[in-house]
Amino acid sequence: MTLDAANLDRAACAALDRADPLAPLRDRFDLPEGMIYLDGNSLGAMPKWAAARAQDVVTREWGTDLIKSWNSAGWFDLPVRLGNKLAPLIGAGPGEVVICDSTSQNLFKVLSAAVALRPDRSVLILEGSNFPTNNYIAEGVAAATGGRVTVRLCEKEEIAGSIGADTIAVAITHVHYKTGHIHDMAAITERAHASGALAIWDLCHSAGAMPVDLNGAGVDFAVGCTYKYLNGGPGSPAFLFAAERHQGQALQPVTGWWGHAAPFAFEPGYRPQHDIRQFLIGTQPILSMALVETGLDIHLAADMGAIRAKSMALTDLFIRLVEERCAGHGFTLASPRQADARGSQVSFAHAEGYPIMRALIAAGVIGDFRAPDTVRFGFTPLYVRFVDVWDAVDRLVAIMDGDIWKQSEYQAREAVT
Repeated sequence: MTLDAANLDRAACAALDRADPLAPLRDRFDLPEGMIYLDGNSLGAMPKWAAARAQDVVTREWGTDLIKSWNSAGWFDLPVRLGNKLAPLIGAGPGEVVICDSTSQNLFKVLSAAVALRPDRSVLILEGSNFPTNNYIAEGVAAATGGRVTVRLCEKEEIAGSIGADTIAVAITHVHYKTGHIHDMAAITERAHASGALAIWDLCHSAGAMPVDLNGAGVDFAVGCTYKYLNGGPGSPAFLFAAERHQGQALQPVTGWWGHAAPFAFEPGYRPQHDIRQFLIGTQPILSMALVETGLDIHLAADMGAIRAKSMALTDLFIRLVEERCAGHGFTLASPRQADARGSQVSFAHAEGYPIMRALIAAGVIGDFRAPDTVRFGFTPLYVRFVDVWDAVDRLVAIMDGDIWKQSEYQAREAVT
């Protein structure tokens, strides 16, 4: 997927779309007419089947079959069944993934399990500029040990050298939420294991957007969300990976009844399951969990290699067009320039990033803003087209050339940016 540098225009982008092997999958999403949606790295678009699936769960499974659906509709087994469905997309095996709870809750579980597995060690290593909730959760895990464990925050180039004999685990987000830079999962995991530490990966910005091979890299634990590139819907349950070798040994501290070895025996004491179910806590949100499957089914119909190739081509094109057509307007590339070094997103820094993004959204191009100065665009290859990239930059050029972003309605901060 390449564009001739001498003949770069909208017609050339349309030709790429006609040759795109993923193009038919766009029809499986419900996309508003006229909108260019470049925020799939924050909330993926709705699969067309999602509304019908929700209706069926509400009216038939809940409304008609009521409590029988825990058995007849498979509600009780849904976390593991969907986990097995997700597993091939992240390089995991059957019985190693469960869909449950939130990413933050799951990170707490696996960090706590890691602390228990390495009782003679004292340091958790995370990336300082990472999405803050991960670092907050690690601080909470450390605090729960009464000071035995501390959190060490490092930046990308410092991580490998910071791993030592005191390291419990390295817990890194595979693709950085703001810049999109990719960490070398295999190399960092190998470095952790060489020091006797564990490797934990957050896949929120990589699952569904690029190939991931957890078992190939020897990863110990992983977490991630399903509402971004996996298109599970707002607040859809997250996922948790625990390598088979740790199951039965790694215990997490939130000992709810769904993780009990015999949940319907109603025993007075807790006995953990010795498989992936041990990472469950309590009753799961069945309606939102059922919708996760609609997004997974679309991904399973696609080739991950084709998804990654298109992702790199889309982001390359966007960078090129913004730098060529918005030159002189103050944009600085904040993402890696090399396509194989970044995820499926592009970030630019701009001193007036917030009102610029507000103006873009008003013009029908949906991206987002990350403080203090980052405008961020996510490119979901399943439904973003090359002509969408061209048209999005067209609208950005009009906003910058016409100083539209300076209008008063774009200056006030909204609660969610």
